[in-house]
Amino acid sequence: MVLEVDDVPRIIYGPEYMLSGNLERLKKRSLSKKRNMALNEFALGVESLERFVRQEPLYRVHECVFGVLAMESEPVDPRL
Repeated sequence: MVLEVDDVPRIIYGPEYMLSGNLERLKKRSLSKKRNMALNEFALGVESLERFVRQEPLYRVHECVFGVLAMESEPVDPRL
């Protein structure tokens, strides 16, 4: 089901998303940018935890945290 919010279509997953036609359409979406951003955010989060556990100065921990926050502010296609 697609819901129009502020003239932007938003996908709402329901029981019918498992239908073959819907699954094919969903698989064709280009998710590489969003996937790469999620992996980079995860890696920065792990790095910040490792720095914290090694008892590095807080500014070193915050470098990673601010990197994650900056990446989250990047515009990404809301339909993804």
